[in-house]
Amino acid sequence: MSSTTSRPEAAKPPMREALVAAAFQLFLERGYEQTTVDDIVALAGVGRRSFFRYFPSKEDVVFPDHERCLADMTAFLAASEPDHEPVRRVCDAARLVMLMYAENPSFSVQRYRLTKRVPGLRAYELSVVWRYERALAAYLRDRFAGTPDGDLRADVIAAATVAAHNNALRSWLWSDGQGDAAEAVDHALGSVRTAFDAAPEPAAGAPADPRAGARAGARAGVAPGLPLVTALPDEDDVVVVVSRRGAPLWRVVQEIETALARK
Repeated sequence: MSSTTSRPEAAKPPMREALVAAAFQLFLERGYEQTTVDDIVALAGVGRRSFFRYFPSKEDVVFPDHERCLADMTAFLAASEPDHEPVRRVCDAARLVMLMYAENPSFSVQRYRLTKRVPGLRAYELSVVWRYERALAAYLRDRFAGTPDGDLRADVIAAATVAAHNNALRSWLWSDGQGDAAEAVDHALGSVRTAFDAAPEPAAGAPADPRAGARAGARAGVAPGLPLVTALPDEDDVVVVVSRRGAPLWRVVQEIETALARK
């Protein structure tokens, strides 16, 4: 038997990876907007039908791993036990996204640079982030069902978890993937756990009120109902959020990200 049997075939990357590699080569050489699906399949040596078998659109080839990661996160949360602490659990789920990025730092950095330059990709990325947040919020809403302001608390914690994770991840990507991404994300998520792990308790001497535990401002000693995000300068690195019940979620996330960026 010849020793040259099928080594060239074995060396070929799977078609999905070949399409991603071809796409990014062309994006870097020509620019994203100037590259067509026809250009990508020509370089990869496959047909258009093969491309659309793996990717619904050109945008999807930039984010080839998010669907898998979202499925992994959903499965991870679905496998939760009743005794799992919910805030810890969503922080652990968020780490799955960090691990996905850390699997291939050079590709992740390339994608980060490309996304910053192309507004359409930035909008697409935000839609993906929203889906992660909704997965976390759905789990928390189920865990907090029947508690005062359970849905509100679930949405705020999910938004804070995503904001903290993304703040650390962007810093790592901005540094060209230098340093320990896991350590940076763990530090950021530690702020979320410190702020939300324990249910608020009534202030000493305050009259018993079953709704007091849902007032986010009680722990910080500020008047409830006032929109506020502040980072407390102590060793626990706490971020406290106080917001009106009707405040839009995007505003809460924006304020959290701003506070984390000021650290």
